[in-house]
Amino acid sequence: MAKIRQRKNSTRKDTIIEIAARLFREKGFAAASMRDLAEQVGVEAASLYNHITSKAEILQEICFDVANKFTTHLDKVEASNQSAISKVEAILRFHIQQMVNHYEEVYVSDREWKHLTDPYLSNFQTQRRTYRQRLANIIEAGIQTGDIKKIDAPTAVLILLHAVSGIESWHRSTKRISGEELEENMVLILVEGLKK
Repeated sequence: MAKIRQRKNSTRKDTIIEIAARLFREKGFAAASMRDLAEQVGVEAASLYNHITSKAEILQEICFDVANKFTTHLDKVEASNQSAISKVEAILRFHIQQMVNHYEEVYVSDREWKHLTDPYLSNFQTQRRTYRQRLANIIEAGIQTGDIKKIDAPTAVLILLHAVSGIESWHRSTKRISGEELEENMVLILVEGLKK
């Protein structure tokens, strides 16, 4: 029987989740089967169950791992003494870097979370809403201090997050610029547009 090929410093479960993220992005969560995953991992489908209980568990791991990374970063930024516009820039840069460097996982957590079941679905929806509200609060604080233009903060959050989601097109592009250039261009366009 074949063994799961894992990278150095990662567990077999980590390897399964990483491969599953790519599979879920390519086929969609609903269309991807455990048999597909086993084939990609290089083992019998039954062997996967030694490491995970279900496809749903994998989706939960992906979604909450990504959500927790974003929340942890937001906690640090909120606690910093930076200006509101600098906080928005730090958050935007983190989002871009995650979408560039951890594309499969971020994509799945952004697009496939709707396939979570309760209580995970409700919990994830609450985390998403809370995250967006906290980001809007930073923008509101910047408006109050005169750091940021008078705009509708929830609309600004929507535009920022949708712009980052659009990095999917960069990944598919055959004539793409580097991830660093992409980040600098996006920050220039999006952050400068918020400054008063």
